[in-house]
Amino acid sequence: MSIVVTGASGKLGRHVVEQLLEKVPAGQVTAVVRSPEKVADLAERGVRVAVADYNAPETFDGLFTTGDKVLLISGNEFDKGRVRQHSVVIDAAKAAGVALLAYTSAPGSLTASLADDHRGTERALLDSGVPYVLLRNGWYHENYTENLAPVLEHGAVVAAAGEGRISTASRADYAAAAVAVLTGEGHENATYELGGDEAWSFAEYAAELSRQTGREIAYNAVTPEALTGILAGAGLPEPVAAMFADVDAAIAKGELVVDSGDLSRLAGRPTTPLSEAVAAALKD
Repeated sequence: MSIVVTGASGKLGRHVVEQLLEKVPAGQVTAVVRSPEKVADLAERGVRVAVADYNAPETFDGLFTTGDKVLLISGNEFDKGRVRQHSVVIDAAKAAGVALLAYTSAPGSLTASLADDHRGTERALLDSGVPYVLLRNGWYHENYTENLAPVLEHGAVVAAAGEGRISTASRADYAAAAVAVLTGEGHENATYELGGDEAWSFAEYAAELSRQTGREIAYNAVTPEALTGILAGAGLPEPVAAMFADVDAAIAKGELVVDSGDLSRLAGRPTTPLSEAVAAALKD
């Protein structure tokens, strides 16, 4: 029996594997990646590395074994049919008779187009009959704090979220929830709505940046159409820019406030405050 993590070389996957190694022997962990050189350090520590690609179904043949617990981390290739990609993993897990398949989804309250692939994957997973866990991850602090350069350059947080609030947490927090499910018992066929303990607005985010930098950082609220243009002008493909602007519109409607408390309960600790994420980002 192995605990298998797909997308293990990604930012969330890395956190999950590192935290798994604190709880189980390395030989019980399988890291599924497209580029094994990215996880050479994990292999040196005893983690089994498997090379597979969501776009190549045959690479998943025989990858899982009966009794495995699998974490399917959602792909980020928005233009390649993510439901089809994820179904490759679900089909392989069903064929192998895995004990559990956990999927990193999106909050059930989110109606933005970004959620469509997640809802489609959830349907495919439930239809498969494989024992499942839906980890409906909210947004990450790092979605904002990892790209502070333009904010600091222009002295402004630009978003189309109005006065809406959002319950973010760190990748490490979401990873802790996944690890709890993968190493614990009694999670079969459960759905967890995951988000940070404290919701915040973009005006509050700008104020926190101002406090920590000693500079005046404003919140520049724009329309979704204007944000689409700004993001496209910065180099994002227009459909992707529009998708992100659509998420901001959802934030304005309160769709990314998650108050279930599931994340801190699963992690066994409070979630990381936004202020800590900002402080860490400013040090880098």
